[in-house]
Amino acid sequence: MNELRRAARRRWLAMLGAVPLGVLPWTASAQWRPSTADERTADTRAFAALEDPLARRWTDVQSVAIVLGGRLRHEFHRDGAPDTLRNVQSVEKSALTALVGIAIGRGEIRSIDQPVVALVPEWAALNADPRTRDITVKHLLTLSAGFDLGSATSITGKLPPAQGWARPLIAAPGERFAYDNAIVVLLGALLERATSMPLADYARRHLVEPLGMAEPRYAPILHMRTVDMAKLGQLFLQQGRWGDRQLLPAGYVADATRPQNRGGAPVNMPLGYLWWILPNEAPRRTYMASGYAGQVIWVHPPLDLVVAITSTVSADSQRRAHFLQLLQEGILPAAQKAG
Repeated sequence: MNELRRAARRRWLAMLGAVPLGVLPWTASAQWRPSTADERTADTRAFAALEDPLARRWTDVQSVAIVLGGRLRHEFHRDGAPDTLRNVQSVEKSALTALVGIAIGRGEIRSIDQPVVALVPEWAALNADPRTRDITVKHLLTLSAGFDLGSATSITGKLPPAQGWARPLIAAPGERFAYDNAIVVLLGALLERATSMPLADYARRHLVEPLGMAEPRYAPILHMRTVDMAKLGQLFLQQGRWGDRQLLPAGYVADATRPQNRGGAPVNMPLGYLWWILPNEAPRRTYMASGYAGQVIWVHPPLDLVVAITSTVSADSQRRAHFLQLLQEGILPAAQKAG
């Protein structure tokens, strides 16, 4: 991506985060609110303008779910299959954040600052560098554990957990950000040890079933329905509450969705706990889960808005960034009018 494209992308992201506060009253909706017939008619009118550009211009976009004011307002599925499990790429990192928060809320992980080797003691023998004893759960969630990825620009694959932990450190824990895909496997293994359950079983019991999600597919990468991506975003928008249950501690959600470090490539925005933070003002920051080539959960508290988007997984789709055009030119104006 050349410098002009990077600059344009930064401007677009800034615009996406810059809708004035107070445009709509904010409400912490408990769950999907059913729509009346009149509301469904109004929603059809409000979002009808998206259909033609989705068909003709934003052709990389494969599915969309828009939740506004706690109500599912609009869905688009290019294949006509809303129940298809979609490849969400690195959105899975933000989903792991939810599971870590649940485990903290249940006391299975003592705190975000608990050393990883206290949870998985056998890893201590895998790496002779004493700094690995200082790596905490927070360092994994903020991609700042300090492992050497090979070069300043390399992105590691999903290494087996023992191999991922055995890598040399290039920096002290917390010192620098590095986009490390091996962290996904480390977090998964850590959660399994802390909860004494397979990751899929723990997710089913404490996240998938409470939110009424379809069963995801986990390997080799997370696949989930678009509407369930939106539910994950809504859970964070509601400070971890769903219905009458506080699934994640509200304080954990607040920390997860504020900048923890300056971040870096590939999104080049500040990072919370595996959520990217857009540059609008606190305390109503916009944040997003982002996966390669346009897989996105975009949470915009000023409008009480959650948008989930999946796109074709390809280098061309990554380059064209149709999802950004859809958000900036289509969904934001429609959501502001729809109220």
